[in-house]
Amino acid sequence: MQGSPPLTPWSPDKKHSDRERWVCIYPAYINRKKSRQEGRRIPKQYCVDDPSPQEIRDVLQALNMNVLVELKQYPRERSRELQCRGRIRVQLRNDDGAPLNSEYATRDSVLLHLGKTIPLLKSRQAKPQEQSQAAASSSAGQKKGKGKRR
Repeated sequence: MQGSPPLTPWSPDKKHSDRERWVCIYPAYINRKKSRQEGRRIPKQYCVDDPSPQEIRDVLQALNMNVLVELKQYPRERSRELQCRGRIRVQLRNDDGAPLNSEYATRDSVLLHLGKTIPLLKSRQAKPQEQSQAAASSSAGQKKGKGKRR
């Protein structure tokens, strides 16, 4: 991901612009396939199927938010695969404590926005078409009936 210097321990004396004070977002927070117990944070109607850290980063960068992607794993994630890893840190507040973007001042508002916009990404819209074409081609090849015994 990005090669940034390591974070220092958190303390209340740090400014809101320090990366340690940024809000953490894991893909499990907006994953429709996860239960509340497994880490989902918003209602299923606003969630997405298997969001990736790259998709979350793209959406947040489009909002001109300061974003940092870290190669960290969600503690409740059972799978240890590399594609399941990724934590996104987002700056929500200025040094004086005022929100950077008044429309997305809280973590929940950012999560709801991610749930609405990730399905609209071009990478997401191309996948269902490929799946429907693959299903049509596989079903076309299986029109053989019960053949006679020879």
